[in-house]
Order: sequence, then structure tokens, then C-alpha cells
Amino acid sequence: MDDALIQAVTLETGLLERGVRAVIELSASGATVPFIARYRKEATGELDEEEIRGILEAKEKTAALWKRRESILDSLKERDLLNTDLEKALCQATALSELEDLYLPFRPKRKTRASAAREVGLEPLAELLVSGRCDDVDAAAADFIDPDKGTTSVEDALGGARDIIAEEISESAAVRACLRELFARKAIFSAISVKKRCEEDPKGSARFRDYFDWSEAVKGVAGHRVLAVRRGAALGFLRWHLLPPEEDALLSVKHLSMRVGGVPSSLEASEGPHTPLHGEAAKQVASAAEDAYSRLLAPSLETELKSVLVARAEEESILRFGENLRELLLQPPLGPRSVLALDPGLRTGCKLAVISSGGALLEHDVIFPLPPQNKKVEATRRILELIAQYGIEAVAVGNGTGGRESVDFLKEAGLPASVSVVSVDESGASVYSASPLAREEFPDQDVTVRGAVSIGRRLQDPLAELVKIDPKSIGVGQYQHDVDQKALKKALDQTVESCVNNVGVELNSASVRLLSYVSGVGEKLASSLIAFRNDNGPFQSRSQLLSVPGLGPKAYEQAAGFLRIRGANNPLDASAVHPERYTLVEKMAVTVGVSVGDLIGDDNTVRSTIDLHSYINEHTGMATLRDIMAELEKPGRDPRSPFEIFSFDEGVRSPEDLREGMILPGIVTNITSFGAFVDIGVHQDGLVHISHLADHFVKDPAEVVRLKQQVQVKVISVDLERRRIGLSMKRE
Repeated sequence: MDDALIQAVTLETGLLERGVRAVIELSASGATVPFIARYRKEATGELDEEEIRGILEAKEKTAALWKRRESILDSLKERDLLNTDLEKALCQATALSELEDLYLPFRPKRKTRASAAREVGLEPLAELLVSGRCDDVDAAAADFIDPDKGTTSVEDALGGARDIIAEEISESAAVRACLRELFARKAIFSAISVKKRCEEDPKGSARFRDYFDWSEAVKGVAGHRVLAVRRGAALGFLRWHLLPPEEDALLSVKHLSMRVGGVPSSLEASEGPHTPLHGEAAKQVASAAEDAYSRLLAPSLETELKSVLVARAEEESILRFGENLRELLLQPPLGPRSVLALDPGLRTGCKLAVISSGGALLEHDVIFPLPPQNKKVEATRRILELIAQYGIEAVAVGNGTGGRESVDFLKEAGLPASVSVVSVDESGASVYSASPLAREEFPDQDVTVRGAVSIGRRLQDPLAELVKIDPKSIGVGQYQHDVDQKALKKALDQTVESCVNNVGVELNSASVRLLSYVSGVGEKLASSLIAFRNDNGPFQSRSQLLSVPGLGPKAYEQAAGFLRIRGANNPLDASAVHPERYTLVEKMAVTVGVSVGDLIGDDNTVRSTIDLHSYINEHTGMATLRDIMAELEKPGRDPRSPFEIFSFDEGVRSPEDLREGMILPGIVTNITSFGAFVDIGVHQDGLVHISHLADHFVKDPAEVVRLKQQVQVKVISVDLERRRIGLSMKRE
């Protein structure tokens, strides 16, 4: 392992070198983040998943920097352009922007105005102008007039020399570093409308109305505004700029350029004493400096700053999406109970699907209790028949069109008191129902039946069902279609992987998609596990995993602790205790004179007599022992919250029913950097702006609300034309 890389990552993350080294070495050996976080706490110093991922990301970033540095050094060496000072500066650079600034003067270029001037022999004139030895500019330029080369006048010669000086100024690392800092500190983020495009598509442009004549300081701009403006610009409705006051920028450029000997190539060289240019030569250099800024530096640094702001906004958006997705996946499950799913429909009827406690489709049908058919009597009879026949414990109702009406119908249908009616978020259900995975699960059913099944299973276990859907289709992101799709997929896959392994997976009922997210498994092994289960019946023990084709010792090590087998001969197979620790638990049981099964349970006095310190050794520390004891207390414990039923206000069905001042129950459906969207049962989510989330200042909405949280909100505005509802969670 490269010690220099370990040290660089340690410096970047601020974590202990021991933990950084352990994470990098474990990852290199094939260990997954969930496995490292859960089962290698002693090695890492109990680093959590976020810290572990931070280490691995810092490693990738550092490796990319080093790779680029080596590429630049090789290029310079091949062209015999590398000197000691330049090599030292490149080796000390800690950011890609620093490397690129240092390399810029030596980068192979396409033909420029400066290169054309050099080709006709004007570089000596440029050097003379910045040397401090040019008293008569016109006379000096006259010596470079050469009609055969296209230089026919003094102004031609001076213009070419200024082009050379301007390029040198624009390629100076010192100038670029100074301006980069100025842009970051003083640039103004501005946007204006493109009138012709807005007139062509007034409806489309209306989404960006807030940015038609808008500006604010770059250093305070919110990420969602950056992405909104970028989208508007991509669609042709807006033009946007990021520029500091021109006077300040020109002053900085001239300060570094108006010196005897020319512009400094490095920041260090710019800080020492220097002699300012004077006379006519100074005017020529000043003109070149202005040209360098307006023609070369401003566009370059504006593009760079745009990239920085967009990257930061995308990172924020992806992070928010990941946080929202985590909350969504970890919604409380109803659990293994028989469910009747109802997918509302008006003209085509409501689709019914009977789902067993294990998630199997037992029967399906269609009823027509809603307008225009209004066949409530027949629908009620059919619902009651299915409830009685299959021992239904809950009815899951999709929350799409007709959802509230369907819930009302069920509440009036005289269902047994033991049967709960639950509104279920059906976002993405249609995407799943038309997917290859759904066709594979239900090859003989159409998309309507598959959609109803998905709604029912979401109630039983949101995590197990939602992993089958592309997270982008669930609708809990912010500008998710505008961000780097590769980075978004990576982040969301990591979130799903984290949630799946945090909860654990029941091996004998899990789908191939759910199994594919288990540590060390993946799609290919997941298919092998399902095939083995189908051919040999339910797994009886974790040790059987080693008989699955393609699942070797390494995959077993990574996966076994996250797979649960209820009813296995060894009770530890239903827990998160890793098989590598079974011998340790058995030793504990022998020491206190009981069986392993006798150590398991909520109220267990025998377990409290175990002296954990006596089991500490070089491979097992107190962190692992505490985890084992927690699992023995509640084997296979589900970290998700208990399930709770929610109901909307019965008197509010549409935005037209809303009045300012109403206090209503709602469910948080999405969290963004500017606030939270809340479903209050009117088929149009309302926005609780960040300034209305609490009575105190809120920097991040996620500090005070979470996805799917049940909240009380106050209606503060209703814009029926724009379909916008303003809500507040303030108590005052």
C-alpha cells in the first residue's frame, strides 16, 4: 500500500491514519462499505458508512490528481520544457485547477492571435515593451514592419505585440489565481430573459419567470437556483453570467501586469517587490491587460466558476436526493400480513390484488365503485368476500387519481374493525409494472395487476418493493434529471445498498433485485441464489450459501451477516451476528451453562452475567461484543420505526377547498434545499418554504423534517392559476 497515498487521504479527511489505512486495505481486498462498517469496527476505529465512503472518495480524488500530474510531467519532459522550479510547483499543487494553471502556458495550442504574431517575428517587440527599456514605442515598432509578413504599419506591429502580452497575462498562474479568488468573492450571478424565445413559448418560459431579471452575489447563491437558471438557459429562455465588477477585475490584472519584466508566472513571484512600467510602453501593456481580461480571462474564469457552482449544486442535489431516498426506503413496514391492494381508477375501474403475508399474488379482480359507473353495492360485496376468504388484515389504496374517493368508499363499506385502510404512495408503480422485472415476476398478468401488487407490497415492506424501481422515478429528488447521471446513479445505488444491508434481507422470500443489493452479492449471484432456492427449497442454514454456484468464501464473508433465515436450526442464522462469530457466542453460552438459544430474548438475565471483557482479544474488541449482545437481545431487529396509520382532513379534497388560515394534517413528500413539499390530500403538494419550517432560523430543511413525516401545517396562500399552495409549520 502506498504510504504517501494513505497520508494524503488522511490529511484530506482529517481522520486517523490507522482507520484510513484499514478502510483502503479492506476495500482493496474486496470488502464492501456496509461490511467494513458493521463487521470491521476494531480495524477502522468504529468509522461509520459516511466516513468510510468519504475515505474512498478522497482516495479516488487524490489518485486522479496524481495521475494528471504524472501526465503533465511526462508531456513536459518529452518536449524538454520541464525545469526544476516548474517541477517543484507541479509537485506541490494540491488541486487540479492549480495543475492546469501551471501547465497552461505549455499546453499545445491551436492557432491564436498571439501565435500568429509570434510567427511573423513580433515576440521580441513584446519582450521590449515589458522590459522597461523602451522609451520610444513607435520607433521600436517601426523596426518590425514587414509587408511580406503582413505587418504593414506601426499599429500592426504593436497590435501583434499586445496580443502576445495579452496571452502571457491570461496564462499566468499568478493572475489566474488572483482573479479566481476575486470571482469567488465578488462575482454577481445574473440572469435575463431571452425575449424572442419566451414569446415563442410563453407557457414553457413561465417556469423561469422569477429569473427574467435577477441577480445576487455568487458567494450566497443557493444550489437549486443555479440548477434552475442552468435549465432555463439550456432551454433557451435565459442567459446567465457570473462576473465580478469589471473595475475591480481590471485593477487586479493591471496590478500584476504593469511591471518591468512582464507578468509573474507564479503567485510567489507576484508577491515580491517590483518596478512598475512607465511611459508609452506602460500604456501598451495596460491595453493588453484590458484585452487579456475581456477576451481571454473573463470568459475562461466565468466558465470555470460556472462549472464549480454547477458541480456544487449537483452535489447538493444528489446528496438531498440520497437523504430523501433513504427516508423513503426506511419507511415503517406493515410487516408480513395479508393485504388487499386497490389501485384506483375511474373509467377503467379499481384493480384489486390479494397479497399473501409472504408477498404472493393470490387473486385479482376489478370493481367499479367510483363515477361514472358508481357500482358501489357490487363493489362492496366483492371487497367483503375477499376479506373474509383470505383473512385480509389491511387494505392498501394507491394515492393517485381517485385515491381519496376510494378510501371514502372503503370507510363506508362496513369493513371489519380489524381491517385498516391505508393510503399508499404509488409514485413509480407504473414504471415498475411495465419493467422487465415485473414481466419476469408476473408473466401472465397485465400492467394493471402488476401495479396493484406493487401498491400492496409497498405497504407490507416499502424497502423490498421500492428497490425494484429506478429511484429517479420515485419523485423525491431536486432537478435529478439535470445532474450528472453517472454520479447520481452511484450515489443512489450506495443509498439503496446502505438501507438494504442496514435492515437485512430475509433469504427465503427476497426478490432477485433486493438480493442484488446485499453486500458482496450483485445481480449475477442474486440470480444464482434464487435458482438454488427454487431447485432445492428454502435455505435451512447460512452454511448452505457455500453450495450456491459462484458464491465462494469471499462473497460468503461479505454477505452472510446481512442475510436472515427465519426458523433455521441455528437461531443465530436469523440475526445479524456474523458466522465468523458463532464460535464466540457458543463459547459464551458454554461459560454460563446454557444453549445459544437460551441467550436470545428481550428479558434475559443469563446474558447479563457474561463478562464481555474476558472475550476481548486482538481480533475482537468491545465494539463487536456490544453489537453481538444487542443482536442476542433482539435478533434480526428491524431498525425501522413502528407502522402508523395516517388520515387527511375529511373536508378538504381539492385546492378549491383550501382557505388561508386552515390547519391541516399532511405528509412530507419531498425535501429540497429551499423547503419541504407536503401532501395535504388535494392532489397538489404544498410548499413549506424554509423560512416557514420553524419559529427559529433553519439552515437546512432536513434538520427539522424528514420524508414521510406526519405534520400539521397552516395554509398561508393559495394560487389556483399557478397551482401553488403555500404552507407554514410555524406555531405562531
